[in-house]
Amino acid sequence: MISIRDVSKNFDGNRSYAVTNLSLEVAKNETLVLLGASGCGKTTTLKLINRLVPLTSGRILVDGRDIYQQDLLELRRSIGYVFQDIGLFPHMSVLDNAAVVPRLLGWNRARRSTRAQQLLQLVGLNPSQYANRRPRELSGGQQQRVGIARALASDPKYLLMDEPFGALDAVTRDQLQGELIRIKQTLGKTIVFVTHDLFEAIRLGDRIAVMNQGKLEQVGTKDELLNHPATPFVKELFNHATRQAALLQPGVSA
Repeated sequence: MISIRDVSKNFDGNRSYAVTNLSLEVAKNETLVLLGASGCGKTTTLKLINRLVPLTSGRILVDGRDIYQQDLLELRRSIGYVFQDIGLFPHMSVLDNAAVVPRLLGWNRARRSTRAQQLLQLVGLNPSQYANRRPRELSGGQQQRVGIARALASDPKYLLMDEPFGALDAVTRDQLQGELIRIKQTLGKTIVFVTHDLFEAIRLGDRIAVMNQGKLEQVGTKDELLNHPATPFVKELFNHATRQAALLQPGVSA
């Protein structure tokens, strides 16, 4: 469980805040989606959880323990991180990219190779076909699959995902969303997923936390947000999505 308690973050000496008085609870095995436009504070929130940036105020607890009372390396071993900018090492094979974290943890080569092959298989990349390739030989979607495998390599309890599919085409994005749902069902991870795409949030999220200008507007299931919006911002966001969805129906025109 991740508990975010009255958290704020500024980068300019208290003149403005990227995140303001944010409180959220992420339940075990839940996928919580942070939804909002660029600059709303959702990526900053992920970085605060993983101590990639320091808190200005408030507390974050992981497994009931304050993150600043935990060893930083141990904390990050329990939290996998998937970026939109995947950051694979171009000089390393796919297998070695997937095994980066186990290598840093001191696993022997045989153990980390076995683990990496298992994870490549899990994300839909047959090791016999892909293990020895370099990242430049993969499509964008295949590279992102390697990024997911890498984040899962140390078997973390938690997975933080920062718009991992945002740069992909619609077909590949749809495929990887389906893969993520399957992986979660298989492994039972707790996931915090960042996106600006409402339809992606609806598909992936057990609950959705809508953020706007660094503040939490509302958190709830898709039905709660659609049927009982707490603020005008949430109401307009979901009304807009409903209108977009209606335009995609056969026989409906603008």
